[in-house]
Amino acid sequence: MIKVFIVDDQDLVRIGMKMVIDAQPDLEVVGEAADGGQALEQLAVTAADVVLMDVRMPRMDGVEATRRLLARPGATSRVIVLTTFDLDEYAFAALKAGASGFLLKDGTTDELLAALRTVHRGDAVIAPSTTRRLLDHVAPDLPADDGPDPLAPLTEREREVLLHLAQGRSNAEIAAELYLSEGTVKTHVGRVLTKLGLRDRVQAVVWAYEHRLIRPS
Repeated sequence: MIKVFIVDDQDLVRIGMKMVIDAQPDLEVVGEAADGGQALEQLAVTAADVVLMDVRMPRMDGVEATRRLLARPGATSRVIVLTTFDLDEYAFAALKAGASGFLLKDGTTDELLAALRTVHRGDAVIAPSTTRRLLDHVAPDLPADDGPDPLAPLTEREREVLLHLAQGRSNAEIAAELYLSEGTVKTHVGRVLTKLGLRDRVQAVVWAYEHRLIRPS
């Protein structure tokens, strides 16, 4: 069973998601909270594989809760942030804090269930192109990076893969562009994430924007 924890300040939202999730044979809601502070308290004693985290809540928002949750020693939960707006600076901040992606609250039931299963497998829940639209919106406010070459740990091929990844391309598109197999691209993506200490491809896109490797379109 995939253990899911729901954090949202709207009772009806939590109730609705719980009904949908608990109806699945491989998913189980193990807890709920109305704000980030309550979530952290409960998650200290409740094991959850995936946390659905609203970003805009009173007392402690989802960004700070995500940051604190994933900073805990031995943290294994993965976070999907929920937002009402497609272009939401809160969602971007949550991605920077370590969330594995974000979902719109007006998305479909199938999208929610697929996201939970995808994140549990260790992948991101949103297409990099969606992340790119968000980053294009907030990139002008990112600080310039004037330090050493951030790509130094990567091979030339890994650099190419990262740059294509950061432009919102799928593994299949990268493979076609670089004349590689999808399996080889997947291997390169894994090595990039490991060398840069990133959780998933969403974090890779954020990293590329923060280091000014990709400019807003």
